[in-house]
Amino acid sequence: MKKLLATLLSLTMVLSLAACGNNSNNQPTTTAAPTTAASETPTTQKPETTPAAAENVTLNVAYMANYASLWSVLTGIDQGYFEEEGLNVELWEFSDGPAEIAAMESGSIDLAYIGKGAHKLCVFGQATIFAPSSVHTTDTIVGLSSHGVNSVEDLAGKTVAYTAGSSSETTLNNALAIAGLTMDDIVAMEMSAENMVISMISGSIDACAAWSPYTLEIYKQVEDAIEIEFSNDSVNLASWVCMPNYAENNHDTLVRFCRALYKAMDYASKPENYEYVAQLVAKQTGTSLESSMNQTGDADWFDIATLKEIVADGTLKGYYEHLEADFVKDGTIQESDVVEVEKFVMLDLIKEVLDSIQ
Repeated sequence: MKKLLATLLSLTMVLSLAACGNNSNNQPTTTAAPTTAASETPTTQKPETTPAAAENVTLNVAYMANYASLWSVLTGIDQGYFEEEGLNVELWEFSDGPAEIAAMESGSIDLAYIGKGAHKLCVFGQATIFAPSSVHTTDTIVGLSSHGVNSVEDLAGKTVAYTAGSSSETTLNNALAIAGLTMDDIVAMEMSAENMVISMISGSIDACAAWSPYTLEIYKQVEDAIEIEFSNDSVNLASWVCMPNYAENNHDTLVRFCRALYKAMDYASKPENYEYVAQLVAKQTGTSLESSMNQTGDADWFDIATLKEIVADGTLKGYYEHLEADFVKDGTIQESDVVEVEKFVMLDLIKEVLDSIQ
């Protein structure tokens, strides 16, 4: 028992450092690229100068400690794309999208990356989407086979952990719907992703709805932890958001940020650059390169050509329409809550920026 407690305490400390980035007081962090030999650094064209007319702006940007949140923004910092636009990006780490949006409401954060679950707050008008990031087509639940959880149907009567208001809750609702179950059919336990890892290791829960890198840590630490993969024709989107009044008052800043972001996405979405970007993520999150590399397969990473195509043919708008339908299906929002995509997604801004990039 002492050995177990010691192990759990050690793990808690490690995960806390990884999750908080030594930034438990939510102080801005300055990101630097990992030190690599010149021959190891991918060749790229650095920006030449900051536009003379552009006002220098410092942006407080919220992220979560995983590859999906950081892949583009870290690349933009490292490759100098934000500097080219006269932007200084300071990164603040948060545990989930709702917490980020709350920080934007308080005025301490300007822009933020969110996963699928927090998009419902955009539908309700609490935040505005100004850029897409990536699309994830599959959801997963982590179950303990020794506890009899080998499929989504096995969740009935089991203790299942989730993080309310986040993609974790959405994933759990999707899994339950696949099995013809609801939250009333399980023992639902709300907790942070860090605590899910500890609870899965100790065996105090039967399953959880988590995300990378927490799921990867569970698979590493728990021998009988299994990935239960499923698809219910849902769309799992990640996006960049700001407050509606910020969007109204800072159009030029958003254009500059998006222009730099899309250039970074174009660079980071190339498979030959995955390892370099993973180094940036590993350094920022205090995790291993292996862990970051494992997350490169978590989504389809948008590049500029793809974004231009899906904006032009209506696919991107369709993603957000599908997202609202998913929320209605799982009971997250009511049919009466559904609004036109243009009400919460700045499609015109997205097109404007993409058209300006040759």
